[in-house]
Amino acid sequence: MKLKTIVKTFATTLLAVSLTACGQSTQTAKSGTDGYRTLDEIKESGTINIGVFSDKNPFGYVDENGTYQGYDVYFARQIGEDLGVEVNFVSTEAANRIEYLQTGKVDVILANFTVTTDRAKEVDFAKPYMNVSLGVVSPDDKVITSLDDWNSEDEMIVISGTTAETYLMENYPDIKLQKYDSYANAKNALENGNAAAWTNDNTEVIAYALQNEGYTVGIPTLGSNDTIAPAVTKGNETLLNWINDEIVKLGERSFFHEAYEATLADTYGTEYEESLVVEGGKTK
Repeated sequence: MKLKTIVKTFATTLLAVSLTACGQSTQTAKSGTDGYRTLDEIKESGTINIGVFSDKNPFGYVDENGTYQGYDVYFARQIGEDLGVEVNFVSTEAANRIEYLQTGKVDVILANFTVTTDRAKEVDFAKPYMNVSLGVVSPDDKVITSLDDWNSEDEMIVISGTTAETYLMENYPDIKLQKYDSYANAKNALENGNAAAWTNDNTEVIAYALQNEGYTVGIPTLGSNDTIAPAVTKGNETLLNWINDEIVKLGERSFFHEAYEATLADTYGTEYEESLVVEGGKTK
């Protein structure tokens, strides 16, 4: 083989290896996509895949008839209707939300996803539709009202992959954590007395205390106030822009108040409505 041919072959091989190492094939580069479906591709398919919780009542859960229900689900169905496609609900857990977007398993995550700086490096968040902070729920016979005098022998329940886990590890590293992947397992652990308390979104722990006798939210606000927002795969601008426009349009008719009253009012009443709901992506 001539020297020129050897050099040319080597260069071509090196280019292919380089592209593969970067996670991008030559075909992917031409298509302009990287592990996600654009808005047009979703419309053409007739279906949008939306990741939601299946065990986090009243935000995302499966009822006795096997039907998805909840605040996030209510929003997801409106997205499908306005986009003119069917919604395929994909059950997700907190720790899987980023992975499901990055692997193309879902187009959108609507699973009570709190916006954080670290998460924004891995996914693209749309405008917010809800306010949230952390809270702590504990049994009535030993209500936790502060974490500063925590008993070193006690343990705290958290859901893996949540802001509660991150916050406690960074701010209270001495508190021993019991980590669970599902909300059902976390609730069972609390009810079985396996830990002193459970830290999670305050909306979740407030709902739990209201629905289960014998428990009190001794710390209703822990850490900073944050927002909940839809998330799409990093770089999926066409879908992100459409969702942002959708949130603004829905806000013009107070859709998220409507969603609250249809899905959350039975749990929270009207007391929390104005503090939790964000209309049109505009936080106060």
